[in-house]
Amino acid sequence: MKKVAVVVGTRPEAIKMAPVYLELKKSKTLQPLLLSTGQHQQMLEQALGAFGLTPDHDLKLMAPGQQLVDLTARVLTSVYQSLLELQPAAILVQGDTTTVFAASLAAAFADIPIGHVEAGLRTYQMRSPWPEEMNRRLTSPLCRWAFAPTEVSRRNLIQEQIPAENCHVTGNSVIDALLFIRDRLGSSGVIGQDVAARNAISAQFTETFLSADSERRFILVTGHRRESFGEGFENICRALLEIVEKYSDVGVLYPVHLNPNVRKPVDEILRGHPGIELIEPVGYLDFVWLMNRSFFILSDSGGVQEEAPSLGKPVLVMRESTERPEGVDAGTCRLVGTNPQVIIREVAELLGNSEEYSRRAALKNPYGDGQTARRIREILERDLG
Repeated sequence: MKKVAVVVGTRPEAIKMAPVYLELKKSKTLQPLLLSTGQHQQMLEQALGAFGLTPDHDLKLMAPGQQLVDLTARVLTSVYQSLLELQPAAILVQGDTTTVFAASLAAAFADIPIGHVEAGLRTYQMRSPWPEEMNRRLTSPLCRWAFAPTEVSRRNLIQEQIPAENCHVTGNSVIDALLFIRDRLGSSGVIGQDVAARNAISAQFTETFLSADSERRFILVTGHRRESFGEGFENICRALLEIVEKYSDVGVLYPVHLNPNVRKPVDEILRGHPGIELIEPVGYLDFVWLMNRSFFILSDSGGVQEEAPSLGKPVLVMRESTERPEGVDAGTCRLVGTNPQVIIREVAELLGNSEEYSRRAALKNPYGDGQTARRIREILERDLG
């Protein structure tokens, strides 16, 4: 059995790599090892728990007030040492985090082949998003396998002189994860009161928006991008405040990211409003339940842009550009940036135009069919012999 190190460091990586790890466990020739850098320790553990997983090796590198340069150095040296000890036949990374770039560089120094899940996403604007665009563009030339989610992503890679034989369109593994959790939710009979109890959602919000017989609409909000820190998040919060003032029958549920640059404006502007429920970050199983129950989603998350269309939920993307143009082209997602007037206008369109809402909710998800992990396993089994 040849060992394959599956590296994760943050919540999105855990969610998108869990199906790949579980699929590799089925292999007769490959043995996956789940290696955690602990870049975002608490949220990472929470996400892995939704799939019943714990790391085989946990480096626990998260530090209070960590800076990107220090984190990059810690990941590089720690992953390098781990790879020398484990001697895997290959390493898999996912996405565009500091963990992805530094772990890939470590593997390159250790002369271990690298597979990049969700390769080829581009805005071609180095500061949007930052540092994610830099991380993924620096990672691609290091890789033996580029597992692109779409043909657009594959073309980006080939345009950058990545060998075509290294580029494989597999779909996005987040759809595998979403369908796994959706099936689990369907068989477990989870209800709104269960989700509310686990996440300290108030009784009033639960009764009004999450109970089985409620027909009231709520908007699910997530946000964490560095390029929006400061004025951007202040503008988002002001837009949300105006929305609940204008639509008194509509609620906002906002699991607030742990980063203090996000929490400060959210707390100062939104906390205490009766139409807005601010909660701690939720586990993936509960987040899928909330996505499915919401009317639509306001988010700057890449994963949400990919997941929500499979649940029939339009997404307003609070960014000026996106490395996931397929969703925008398909119409499942719409860029609104952080301009309050644009956000309010697009929210009003979805709340007030039932025909437009239904049209966008019915559009096909362009990001995959739930078979991404299987395709990755088959390629690795073939190439690693």
